[in-house]
Amino acid sequence: MALIVQKYGGTSVGSPDRIKNLARRVARFKALGHQIVVVVSAMSGETNRLINLAKEIMPEPDPRELDVMVATGEQVTIGLTSMALMELGLKAKSYTGAQVRIVTDNAHTKARILSIDEERIRADLNAGYVVVVAGFQGVDESGNITTLGRGGSDTTGVALAAALKADECQIYTDVDGVYTTDPRVVPEACRLKSITFEEMLELASQGSKVLQIRSVEFAGKYKVKLRVLSSFEEDGEGTLITFEDSENKDSNMEQPIISGIAFNRDEAKVMVLGVPDKPGIAYQILGPVADAKIDVDMIIQNMGADGTTDFTFTVHKNDMTKALGILNQVQGHIGAREIRGDDKIAKVSIVGVGMRSHVGIASQMFRTLAEEGINIQMISTSEIKIAVVIDEKYMELAVRVLHKAFELEEA
Repeated sequence: MALIVQKYGGTSVGSPDRIKNLARRVARFKALGHQIVVVVSAMSGETNRLINLAKEIMPEPDPRELDVMVATGEQVTIGLTSMALMELGLKAKSYTGAQVRIVTDNAHTKARILSIDEERIRADLNAGYVVVVAGFQGVDESGNITTLGRGGSDTTGVALAAALKADECQIYTDVDGVYTTDPRVVPEACRLKSITFEEMLELASQGSKVLQIRSVEFAGKYKVKLRVLSSFEEDGEGTLITFEDSENKDSNMEQPIISGIAFNRDEAKVMVLGVPDKPGIAYQILGPVADAKIDVDMIIQNMGADGTTDFTFTVHKNDMTKALGILNQVQGHIGAREIRGDDKIAKVSIVGVGMRSHVGIASQMFRTLAEEGINIQMISTSEIKIAVVIDEKYMELAVRVLHKAFELEEA
């Protein structure tokens, strides 16, 4: 008998029929003697509907009240899921994040989990219940309802698995695992049987939408065994996200050089041109941006012949206008000649732990893009990743040619 946490996303609970399918799947696991905790998202499209409704009342909704409102989406789903399980003769009980006592900080709409009181869930599991928990939400220490940000149900599932010391956390979604890249862009993309947490973390951070990055971080930190599966297939092994055996020095011998290609259309480039090349200038540029809670991704600095430097960085596309406004206010103070923005860019990344033991990966990537006439605007590297910023119109072409160049259709 195992303790399994199963998380189901919005498409998996998008209709009463799909919720009934979910219940039948859970019943099969229960019949095998397993203890099951089910974490569910709001029904597909419901969170967007609630946010749009709020904006009809208040164009910039108050974060606390918005959390109160959007958290109701998951509350509907846990009730329906519990009813579907009861209809199959199972004992089921639903809990909101507040009822479980998923305690978070007070950063409304993007809260982080601080602790989980799993005592009540354990008691119910031991009494034979299937426990159904609302994903995406918690409560701060003052009792205010909070939400964890987009994709937060993944984080709820992994956090519960960590707190309960579950044997496995299964993430059910609309795809049957993690692929070498998005099959909608490259039809030849292959499902990976397994991938390391390091690689999954890089893929998630570089734009892969299969798992929320915070959930992967959580799983890696607490050594939660994670598996991605399809909620629309009866069987299938999905993709297991594993820990690399750091004690085995030859563990990379069988590892493909590149495991996957991620891409992200949601970035914009901010260029601060002609600033004095002096100590502290980077802080003077990025300090005000950070104070505005704008996340910065890639950064490059080029020194000019006239003693000035050009400073370029990327932010989320939705934050570009705000970042430009902040920098225009401090332009005189930092002595910048010009400030520009460009939201017609995309980031393409290759990821693989096999890169550690192979040379020439970067040159192969750059040569492949050059042969297609694709200009590289920015480059960022880590031990297992190379990311480039290119013109947005070349993004899909870049992904396809790189997928072929690294022979990922044979993964």
